[in-house]
Amino acid sequence: MRSIVTINYLGNSFKLFSESIMTYISEITNVMEYEALAKEKLPKMVYDYYASGAEDQWTLQENRNAFSRILFRPRILRDVSKIDMTTTVLGFNISMPIMIAPTAFQKMAHPEGECATARAASAAGTIMTLSSWATSSVEEVSSTGPGIRFFQLYVTKDRNVDAQLVKRAERAGFKAIALTVDTPRLGRREADIKNRFVLPPHLTLKNYEGLYFGKMDKTDDSGLASYVANQIDRSLNWKDVKWLQTITSLPILVKGVLTAEDASLAIQYGAAGIIVSNHGARQLDYVPATVMALEEVVHAAKGRVPVFLDGGVRRGTDVFKALALGASGVFVGRPVPFSLAVDGEAGVRKVLQMLRDEFELTMALSGCRSLKEITRNHVVTHWDTPGAVARL
Repeated sequence: MRSIVTINYLGNSFKLFSESIMTYISEITNVMEYEALAKEKLPKMVYDYYASGAEDQWTLQENRNAFSRILFRPRILRDVSKIDMTTTVLGFNISMPIMIAPTAFQKMAHPEGECATARAASAAGTIMTLSSWATSSVEEVSSTGPGIRFFQLYVTKDRNVDAQLVKRAERAGFKAIALTVDTPRLGRREADIKNRFVLPPHLTLKNYEGLYFGKMDKTDDSGLASYVANQIDRSLNWKDVKWLQTITSLPILVKGVLTAEDASLAIQYGAAGIIVSNHGARQLDYVPATVMALEEVVHAAKGRVPVFLDGGVRRGTDVFKALALGASGVFVGRPVPFSLAVDGEAGVRKVLQMLRDEFELTMALSGCRSLKEITRNHVVTHWDTPGAVARL
């Protein structure tokens, strides 16, 4: 039934679906189904890179499982004939509190890579975050047309390179910098080690072309891990957040916060917002799921800056739960390259539309007509009261 044809695209092997599989694509009803299809289509090294987490992958599973332990307290008879999902992020109006997180190397999933993702985000009226380790440059993404885009930055050992990159993003119309702070070293991703992961030879880190930034070579380990060890600055600290403010007027989101202490420091050092993230469970294993860490960070922020969440979001119900716990919005990660692999730009559009539709339904069935009506009283967690644990 699911016959597959393999072709070679610019030196990289891709599997194309037969007509029966294309029919199945049109019948996809939830975000998770894209991952199974992407696994069939992508080379093993590529799929494993997108899908895997660090070490035992406990946090990878917990990012999803934690959502299932949060239950709803829906309100009834609330006249939900009109639902408004619009919101603002750093002053920018978007259609829904669902945005796209940065994921590297998207051309491994599809030849149009990050440009296809940018078009899908723009069509959905939401924000795309471009990885500094993208396979499309800030200029290429900007050329796809209008849209609200953020730029994710890894700080390297060469601050001149970082400064050039930030200024290029600013000139290309990007609206904020998402500073990733949880990667002084790369987490131990055992699938990448087994696969001797390396960027396929026909692809490059487009943002660094023309800059002396080394090359990701094959090794007896993960080529990515070796590359990160050579390029990323392990001395990154809070003073560098201040330094970043001296080279750009763009607002800075600190991405990778999991504790109240670091949330307070992020605000102290001038962050315009916080992204609660465990890097898709790809860094330190056995950290909490992001939705479990969220409320602690929200309480520490005290409304001074918006707090966002990424990690494990696969349903509109997940979006609602995050907002009920205080998030101003969520960023979606892995579903983007998986849907991109399966159906290109149309796949990413469908992921965003499905999450939007599910979120709208969750709002209606919970008795909420706008985002401001989503409150902490709409969910129950195991830490609320002693009795709540038994109910969950």
